[in-house]
Amino acid sequence: MTTTVRVSRDTKKTAEILSERYGKKLVEIFNEAVELYRRYRFLEEVNAAFAALRADEKEWEEERREREAWDVTLKDGLEYA
Repeated sequence: MTTTVRVSRDTKKTAEILSERYGKKLVEIFNEAVELYRRYRFLEEVNAAFAALRADEKEWEEERREREAWDVTLKDGLEYA
């Protein structure tokens, strides 16, 4: 399936330069760009949620205690050199 998407001339030119430089088709450049943007936005949202959690002292303390409780499972009783 294909779809037409309008982009600015500058964006198209940049995509063409990247396509040529890295030996990829334009569609691959745009697909990668969208995936990278999705990941970027996801991490921004995670960081914002983490900041909000840290801003709430009661919630952050609860999170800290939960992490501490789970920390004992990391080695699962095994000793490492």
